[in-house]
Amino acid sequence: MLKLLGGIGLMGLSPSLALGVDPLKKKNDFMDEFFQKNYRIMSKKEKLEAVERLKRRYQKEYGKTFDISTQDANNGTKYVYLLDIGRCIGCRKCVTACMKENNTSRGGEKSSQIEYIQVLKFKKGKPMRLEDGDAYYNDKQVPDPDAFYMPIACQQCENPPCVKACPTKATWTEKEGMTVVDYNWCIGCRVCVNACPYGARKFNWGKPNIPIDELNTETHYLSNRPRSKGVVEKCHFCIQRVRDGKYPQCHKACPTGVRKFGNLLDPSSEVHYIFKKYKVFRLKEDLNTEPRFYYYSSVG
Repeated sequence: MLKLLGGIGLMGLSPSLALGVDPLKKKNDFMDEFFQKNYRIMSKKEKLEAVERLKRRYQKEYGKTFDISTQDANNGTKYVYLLDIGRCIGCRKCVTACMKENNTSRGGEKSSQIEYIQVLKFKKGKPMRLEDGDAYYNDKQVPDPDAFYMPIACQQCENPPCVKACPTKATWTEKEGMTVVDYNWCIGCRVCVNACPYGARKFNWGKPNIPIDELNTETHYLSNRPRSKGVVEKCHFCIQRVRDGKYPQCHKACPTGVRKFGNLLDPSSEVHYIFKKYKVFRLKEDLNTEPRFYYYSSVG
C-alpha cells in the first residue's frame, strides 16, 4: 500500500501533491503532507508543522530559507482597492512588481508566464468593452495620447463564483475580504478558472520558472509561497504585506499614485474619502459578484 501511495497511485489521488513533492523529502514529511488538513481547519500546531515541512522542501529545492507566515486576518477591516483610470499611464510597472513580490512564473519552454495584473488599452472616444481591450500593446512610449488604460486583476468579490465552483473547498474568502487558495488542496480541475468572469485565475501548466536570485523569501502560507505544477493561483492583495501593515506591492510600484488601497471601515482612510468625493464603478456589476475593486476618475 505504501509503495502504491508513493508511485502511480498517488498521482491518481492528488495531482497537486504528486506533481509538487520533492522525492528527496523525508518519508514522514511526504505522508504528513499527503494527509494534511485544509488550512481553515488546522490547529495552530498543525499550521506550524505544515510550515516547517514547506521550509524543508524549499530549502532542498531552492537552497534558500523561507519565512512563511500564518498571521490571521486583521480585525475590524474591510479592505478595498480603488484605481484612478483617468491618470493611469499604462507603464505596467505594477505588473512587474507584482510578479517579483508574489513569486509567479516568468515563463519558459516548460511553463507559462503568470501575471496577476493585466493592463488593458482602449481607444478614447469608443465604447469600452473588456473583451476589446488590448492587453498586449507594445508602444515605444506611454501614455498614448489617444488611449486610456485600465489595469484589472482579481476583483476580490463578496459573492465569488469561483468559491462556489471549487469541488474541494480549496478556495475561500478571508474575513477582511481577500479570496485565497490553499495550494495543497487544489486538485487542478480549473473549474474555478471557468467560473471567474474576470479571467483572474491562473493555472500552472508546468513547474513555475523563477530565477533563484529573484525569489522572494518573505511569504505567507495563503499567498506568495512557491507553488507547484498543476495548481491555480491568483491575486490576494499581497496578504503577506497587508497583514504586516504594508500596502500591496503594485500600490507601492505605481509612479503616478493611481492605486488606492485601504480599510473602508476606517472613516479617516483615503479610500473612505474617495468614496465620498467621487463616483465609483465596478466591473460587470450586473453579475451580482459584488467586487471589492473599484474604479473612478479624478480627471475631467
